[in-house]
Amino acid sequence: MTRFWLVRHGPTHAKAMIGWTDLPADLSDTAALARLTVHLPPVAPVISSDLARAVATADALGPRLRLPHDPALREIHFGHWETRTFAQIEAESPAEIRAFWDQPGDTRPPGGESWNDLAARTHAALDRLHGAAPDVIVVAHFGPILATLQRAAGLTASQVFAHKIDNLSVTCLTLTPPKVHAINHRP
Repeated sequence: MTRFWLVRHGPTHAKAMIGWTDLPADLSDTAALARLTVHLPPVAPVISSDLARAVATADALGPRLRLPHDPALREIHFGHWETRTFAQIEAESPAEIRAFWDQPGDTRPPGGESWNDLAARTHAALDRLHGAAPDVIVVAHFGPILATLQRAAGLTASQVFAHKIDNLSVTCLTLTPPKVHAINHRP
């Protein structure tokens, strides 16, 4: 059994749809980072998405065993919607963007991936990590954290979207057996 400590990266302050766009994290809240570092298990290995905001956040957790960055832990790929606001996309494609958020599953943004695509690659990444250590710290993004929570809690995509996942928060869970220990905890 591996307990996953899912940490959302530091804020980017972007006001648009940011998935695979590689923006840096604002890690100026050193007090929050210090509390987060103390809260996490001290000997757990750390893995992160390969995007700069996740890598930098993982680096800020102090000296820990680091596993190679994993692109399977990236945020959902918004395709042609990347770096655009909801309002901009809604003005051009109202039915597509509403279906993407209101009926998550197989709906894809043009050139992007669906919720089910994101969930499948996230689940595969965590399945590879299962059993690697009693505790594993995963620094990732809103989407992969929600997809993992969806699996552990047995929720639908629509149900899991009701959860908030703040920057620098911890969602702690196991997948085998499925159990949620904490959601969106801010140490």
